[in-house]
Order: sequence, then structure tokens, then C-alpha cells
Amino acid sequence: MAVTSETRKPLEGYVQADPEVTIDGNVATIDARGIYYKQLNEAVRRCLAEGVDKVVLQDVNGQRYIGTGIRGADKHIEVFGTAGQDMAMFMDGPTVEVFGNAQDGVGNTMNAGKVIVHGDAGDVLGYGMRGGTLLVRGDVGYRVGIHMKAYEGHVPVMVCGGKARDFFGEYMAGGTLVLLGMGSNSDRPLVGGYLGTGMHGGVIYLRGEVEPWQCGKEVGIFEADEDDLARLRPVLEEYCEAFGVELAEVLSVPFTKLLPTSHRPYGKLYTYV
Repeated sequence: MAVTSETRKPLEGYVQADPEVTIDGNVATIDARGIYYKQLNEAVRRCLAEGVDKVVLQDVNGQRYIGTGIRGADKHIEVFGTAGQDMAMFMDGPTVEVFGNAQDGVGNTMNAGKVIVHGDAGDVLGYGMRGGTLLVRGDVGYRVGIHMKAYEGHVPVMVCGGKARDFFGEYMAGGTLVLLGMGSNSDRPLVGGYLGTGMHGGVIYLRGEVEPWQCGKEVGIFEADEDDLARLRPVLEEYCEAFGVELAEVLSVPFTKLLPTSHRPYGKLYTYV
């Protein structure tokens, strides 16, 4: 028998059943404990379709696709626990706030809206992100900001408050990517190697210094000037407001700016017929 989304068994420990939902005015609270991701996300969509403005998810434990494809700037989703992969994928407008950690793929191809993660987050954050804002309080993993791009007047912004692994800003084509290195529990350097590899658009700001050997050959390293700080200030203010951080502390360390030196870094490797 062919395996479909209807016949596929959930992971061990999860059940394919409708979760318990409590509605109080315009706020719906959903108990996600042990609920398979498909039923959980269907419950979120039903609540929003019925006019609820805010959905609170309790006891989340790795359920993926939370907020995926949701539209509406007036919609809010609060996640208590650890959000699973591809949270806010294709999201267009809402705010998702995670009081805990998030796994890989947050903001995958997100078009608009805001994601706030109060803990750490995994790999490939903001993959192909086309707009909106992604704020992470703690550390992030590998390939964060990969293929991040500006799209039809939208300019994506991502601020990572801790440290990052390799390939930060890989193939970045647009938007603003910021790494602060604050409050990290790691003794690693601010960022790993291959920084900005293949970058051909946008800008990366790092709070502190970076060595040339860490960077891809496609980027130039500059000291952020007053104009840069003026552009950064509203971004950093938004981050500070989200996490209760003092702006003066963030600005107490000089920033480094990375820009691409070519809009077609691998053009000479292509073969034309």
C-alpha cells in the first residue's frame, strides 16, 4: 500500500488526534503535548480562521512547520517549548515568538512578519528569506542566512545575539544580517569559517572583529562607520526591545561590515554555449 500523509504513522510518542483547545476572547491556547505536528498545525489554522488573533502553544516538543504559510499582520503565535524545523516557512505577516529554542530552518523563504526566539536556534535560518525580521537571543548553527535575499521591495533583517558556526551569510543576495556575540554560553570565536562565501548582495554586520582567513574571497572587510551605525540603530533597537537588552551595551563594541566585492562571484566558472 502506498504511504500517504493520511497513512503515514506519527513519530513514536506522538498521536494523530485533535489537541485540546481553550478559547478566551481573542486568544486560543492549545496543549501540544504528544500531538503530531499535522494535527497541531491544523488546529492553529482553524483558530485563526475563526477570528482568533493570538494562539498560544503550550508544551511544544519539536513539532515542525509552526506558522508555515500563515498570513495576516495582526496574527500572533506564542510557542512555549522547543519549536521544530521550518517554523514560519513561507510566512507572510504574523508574529511568532518562541519562549525556548528553535530547530533548523526558521524563516525558510519567509516573505513578511517577525520571528522572535528567546533561546538558541539551529542551522540554515532564513534560507531564501525574502522579507520580514528574525531575531534570535542566543547562538545559531551553520549556514545561517544562506540565500537570504531582498524581494519586490521587501528587505529581510536577521539579528543573531550569540555566536554562529561556519558559512554565516553563505550565498547571501540581499538584506541585513547581524551577529552580536553577546550572552553566548560557548567559548568558540564569534563566527566560524567560510563567512560570506558566495555572497553577492546585502550586508553583514559583526559586533567585533573577524580575521580575513575566516571570510570567503567574495567579501571585503570594513570598519562600520557612522552611516552604518545610523542604519543599524533601528534594527538594534528592535532587538533590544524584544529581549530587554541595553542598546548602549550593544554599541559598546565596534562593528565590522562585510560587503560583496562582486555581484557574480562565480561567473568565470560557468560554461557558455
